[in-house]
Amino acid sequence: MNIEIAIDTASKMPIYKQLVDQFEDSIRAGKLKAGEQIPSMNDFSSQMGISKETVKKTYGILREKGLIVPQQGKGFYVAELEKNVKPRVLVLFDKLSVYKEVLFNSLAEKLGDSAELTILTHNQSLELFSYYLDTYLDRFDYYVIAPHFPLDDRSQAMAAKLISRVPNRKLIMVDHWLQHHPGNYGVVYQDFENDVYEGLKQGLDKLRTTSMLNVLTLPASLYGGSICKGVERFCMEFSIPVTFMTSTPDELHPNETFLIVNSQLDWGLASLARKAKASNLKIGQDLYIISYNEFDLNEVVLDGLTTISTDFSQMGYTAANMILNRKIWKVHCDFKMTRRNSF
Repeated sequence: MNIEIAIDTASKMPIYKQLVDQFEDSIRAGKLKAGEQIPSMNDFSSQMGISKETVKKTYGILREKGLIVPQQGKGFYVAELEKNVKPRVLVLFDKLSVYKEVLFNSLAEKLGDSAELTILTHNQSLELFSYYLDTYLDRFDYYVIAPHFPLDDRSQAMAAKLISRVPNRKLIMVDHWLQHHPGNYGVVYQDFENDVYEGLKQGLDKLRTTSMLNVLTLPASLYGGSICKGVERFCMEFSIPVTFMTSTPDELHPNETFLIVNSQLDWGLASLARKAKASNLKIGQDLYIISYNEFDLNEVVLDGLTTISTDFSQMGYTAANMILNRKIWKVHCDFKMTRRNSF
């Protein structure tokens, strides 16, 4: 066996886990070739000065992972990776919002037992993202990354530099596409400015009859600017009066529509619903609400909350298909308006 295996006795990691990781890294890196014999349990126990039980546990886990196979009367051999090894997938999201949960759950559901999934969140921190890459760069077969970072030039340049460390054949961007990143890699994305324009067109019949489209967005919204650009273009093209605001107005007027960007039940929507009730305005009849991003709870909120949203389930399924087929491509995710009681 042409690799060195070392045990760190000062580490809190169990010895068997250290051994499994080193064997796995060597096999996936091609340092141990398919068909190459590894030491017998007795020989390896003697070489490393560890118990046979520890070696037995190590080899057992390697067998379960499909990394080694036994041959009767001969010992253990390195397995053919393509046929036997589940791809290891690291999912790096900015946060685990309800929408990212939909994305991740659809990814996990489609992959099933065919891959090993690990999920981490970088919280839009470039320092944390860099740390994850330093720690895990050569440990996974695919990196499913939501590249949501501050939009200033310096941060975007740093994000691009960090992502370029991931080999393109292993890279799948989700939810957002850094289009200046070169090469052939996977992307499943939404286009915030153009998507909101197309989504609002699906409600044009109703919007033409309302007196004002009020757009509520938080100042800290990462893509609020792009979304507002799309709304502005839509309203200009179809002569829809529009107002942009960062908090709900003190007074509500009949026949107005509110588009709530970054809508969560604890901001915007709840405030608007309370004020509508206090003003004796019935949502869906006197006042209209459209929420940005779809999830299951929208079916029951306000007897049905109308949304415009990308398809986060499709996003997860598509990324999973790239992994299962070992083929990556770039695809724009579906975006649509789901009409319910509120609009």
